[in-house]
Amino acid sequence: MLRQTNLSLVLRHLRDHPAQSRADIAEATGLHRATVSNLVAELLDRRLVRETGTEHAGAIGRPRRPVTLHGAHVGALGLEINVDYISAHGSDLSGRVLVERRIAFDAMAGGPDLSLRQLGRVALEAVEAMKTAGATPAGLSVAVPGLVDVANGVVTLAPNLGWHDLPLAARLSAALGPWRVPVTVDNDANLAALAEHTSGVAAGTSHLVYLTGEVGVGGGIVLDGKLLRGADGFSGEIGHLPVDPGGPRCGCGRHGCLETKVGLAALMKAAHPETSLPASDPEERAIEIARGLTAGDSRMAEAVAQVGKWLGLGGSILANLFNPRVIVVGGYFATLAEWLLPPAQTELERLVVARSASQCRFVASDLGFGAAARGAASVVVNRLIDHPTMIPDPIPRLAPH
Repeated sequence: MLRQTNLSLVLRHLRDHPAQSRADIAEATGLHRATVSNLVAELLDRRLVRETGTEHAGAIGRPRRPVTLHGAHVGALGLEINVDYISAHGSDLSGRVLVERRIAFDAMAGGPDLSLRQLGRVALEAVEAMKTAGATPAGLSVAVPGLVDVANGVVTLAPNLGWHDLPLAARLSAALGPWRVPVTVDNDANLAALAEHTSGVAAGTSHLVYLTGEVGVGGGIVLDGKLLRGADGFSGEIGHLPVDPGGPRCGCGRHGCLETKVGLAALMKAAHPETSLPASDPEERAIEIARGLTAGDSRMAEAVAQVGKWLGLGGSILANLFNPRVIVVGGYFATLAEWLLPPAQTELERLVVARSASQCRFVASDLGFGAAARGAASVVVNRLIDHPTMIPDPIPRLAPH
């Protein structure tokens, strides 16, 4: 246990501080230099770190040999299943992207059985692509738009998918056949928030909220640099804040949820009330709306401005409750940011109570519609770094004599 903890400590330091000498690692971690040398030797043997050359610290003495995080043979796969698409993001231990794709899929019409079969197919195709790139996935995490019992891998409720008490982790593990790896499940907004906190436009911000911009609207909340989950792990259901009790019926069965005001389906209905639009990729729909706005479609502009005001109202509630410095918007919110965010920011500043809370700013994500899958892959990487001795050893070791 102690050795695994120390190996993890070294790996985490190298993830955050590339190209460090053994002496640098010892000084930063508080470990003895001899201990660090032994740990680095094992990590080199496992091909989880590599040496990057020599570095002369002064005119005399032995030159330092910096090491950096490696693990090119170790893969992490993140998947997201949403109302009308499935996405995959695969990387190696150092963060090198190996596969990134999204396919259109009507999960609402498919139901859980067909959805799980399709999710399994996408996973196995991604695994083959990652193996071709030289990395074997050692874990898989799935992002779902709904309430998730993370400890048991069960989707408790995903109203926009029509799923109730679905043991997704167990079912997906069975669908993957002989490929046996740990499978975890989490809320899509939580995973996207983690991706934004580590590698997005607000990377490193200790207090942020992430809002998905899909047919449904979810939120992930990071406070003091940590994801806020709540007592049962169900925090962040921002889309179901009641903002208009007399409003339209939401997919959750209630009326007037924020989602019914700012979700992509709500925008499309407001802009084209006479048209029943077929299911399509949400990014394509957002681009279609942007074209209409650029062309001067007045009805579309009015609909987007109204969504922006409701988004600002929702943002003000978050600012008053959690006092974040940044509210990062993803999905279609990010695609239409230049039209949505000005009215949203104005409404937020009008409705916040504390003057300091008015410093909170809406910003558009640059991770696209793949933020949740990216966050899912990062969860796998974190788990592997926490338990490096569980990573499959690429080099057969000789049995002791």
